[in-house]
Amino acid sequence: MIGENKGAQDYAELGFVRIAAVAPEITLADPLSNAERIVAHIQALSNDEATLALFPELAVTGYSCEDLFFSQDLQRANIQALKLIADACGDIVCVVGAPYLLDDGRLLDCAVIVAQGRIRAMIPKVALPNYGEFYERRWFVGGEAVDAVVVDPVLGEFRIATNQLLRVGGFRFAVEICEDLWSPEPPGIRHSLAGAELIVNLSASNELVAKTDYRRDLVRMASARGICGYLYAGSGPLESSKDVVFGGHLIACENGQTIGESERFNFGATTLIVDLDIDKLRHDRMQNTTFTNAARPAAYHLVETMPRTASISRLERHYPRQPFVPTDEVQLDATAQEILNIQATGLARRTLAARSKTLVIGLSGGLDSTCAFLVCLDALAKLDHSRQMIHALTLPGPGTTPHTLESAHALCAATGVELKEISINAAVDQHLADLDHESRDDVVFENAQARERTQILFNYANKVSGLVVGTGDLSELALGWCTFNADHMAGYNVNASVPKTLMAYLVRWYATHRADSTLGDVLQRVLATPISPELIAPDADGRIAQETEAIIGPYELHDFFLYHFLRNGEGAAKIFHLALLTFTDSYSAAELKRWLKVFYQRFFAQQFKRTTMPPGPKVGSVSLSPRGDWRMPDEAGVQHILADIDNLQGGS
Repeated sequence: MIGENKGAQDYAELGFVRIAAVAPEITLADPLSNAERIVAHIQALSNDEATLALFPELAVTGYSCEDLFFSQDLQRANIQALKLIADACGDIVCVVGAPYLLDDGRLLDCAVIVAQGRIRAMIPKVALPNYGEFYERRWFVGGEAVDAVVVDPVLGEFRIATNQLLRVGGFRFAVEICEDLWSPEPPGIRHSLAGAELIVNLSASNELVAKTDYRRDLVRMASARGICGYLYAGSGPLESSKDVVFGGHLIACENGQTIGESERFNFGATTLIVDLDIDKLRHDRMQNTTFTNAARPAAYHLVETMPRTASISRLERHYPRQPFVPTDEVQLDATAQEILNIQATGLARRTLAARSKTLVIGLSGGLDSTCAFLVCLDALAKLDHSRQMIHALTLPGPGTTPHTLESAHALCAATGVELKEISINAAVDQHLADLDHESRDDVVFENAQARERTQILFNYANKVSGLVVGTGDLSELALGWCTFNADHMAGYNVNASVPKTLMAYLVRWYATHRADSTLGDVLQRVLATPISPELIAPDADGRIAQETEAIIGPYELHDFFLYHFLRNGEGAAKIFHLALLTFTDSYSAAELKRWLKVFYQRFFAQQFKRTTMPPGPKVGSVSLSPRGDWRMPDEAGVQHILADIDNLQGGS
């Protein structure tokens, strides 16, 4: 559980819905005992603020009843058990598996949807496996052709059909049953296109070597293809009979990401509770034109189950502090290699296209230019060209410290690349004198240095038939923390879609896995250097006097804001509350509001720089390129968002 709700925020109002899957203890062929256990789970989940509770396939009777499904005693007890569950359901939607006999003699394997005291719908299973260890067609018929309104003397009136959407408050869900997911045309795809934001699957999938991974991948990819949530509940070990063993596997996925999974083989009941982000799914669907333009299925029956979802006072979800950075070391290793490969390949291709004889890069001794320099090394290796094609320039000025200047020299010395040092002091002094400008601590003074450096880089590139390699990162582009027509410009910017928090991990990974000891020491020195544009004179001891994060805020916060704003389409209020939970031990609510306002102010005001940014390789799902991923008017208003942030409540 991610933490206490500070400020009495109802997370349901932020687009979350709490759902649960249960693998209960069962007794084969004893529906009333099973119903009592199911009711106990429902009551407990209601106290846990769940809106929906999912139970496995045929959980009321047990899946392994075999020819007992034909028994009148079992059928009568099944109806009584469903009535017991319906009477106890209250304000939670229960989806439970049970057989149901139609008047015409067809026995169906159904998902029974119960809410607020009555059965709202039944969904029959379509794909009935009849191979290997499965023999379902001996007892059941497929439900693809069934669409009937039933008036049951005990259970009341409801529809039995596959094409039903169940609405709970503002969100909709639909049902698959076990083998439906394995079939060539899973009904869940049609359900998603019809508007279901969550697919629930009642399953009795047995355990075999390697089947768990396959099942997990099926669920994850089903959620990705449908851009939906997917909740899966498999039968537990007490279903095991004769040659077949069940594990009670519970899985929850959200658009290709696993957000919850249970342990298996637990003889006691197992419960999985997750909070599904419905608003995020709607954003992802809206943005995916392949999904929005796909043909829709024939009309579905819309069934109202409950008028609203349950309130959520505490969030059952964890959000990483650095969402761009993989948390797993193995995944981080693979991701770092992949990103550097993409960057180097993009730069190598641009070098060929531009017929460049050299790569010209400005080295500051800081993090971004160091990472770009490493990419240059890899790009030339791909082209089988000498490192001497790199023309590295360091351009010290009024704000340069001895520390970073030494780092730039050490970087080139460690890699065998010649470094050319050109001081811009005299040029900046002359330029400011021409402008009759005397101040040494304002934007004119700072930008004069940045533009002088860019002028030298481009003119030098003309001299050596070179391509100017840009170094600014995604975080700086989001905040506009670059000088227009200065470090904002390049022939090709290899770091354009790498955020600052990920940049540090790339350089650290390179130092650990790719560099020799000499280069590794230099990279560690760079990583230990405060982030700074170095456009203000050093302090009396020659140390950096202008630290970026003290001016515009911590990059870990801005990257968190950026990810949730761009990738998930979340509004300021939701981002604030997620940040409040995620950074609860590091920042106060007032600090989070302050830097969130800075993020929105700068993001909106600095779009004009992104509109004219140079090309660079897209390496992840978040990019600000105006040619593909992000387009917005330079003049968009932001005052209403800033006012909303001022009014946010939360925190202690």
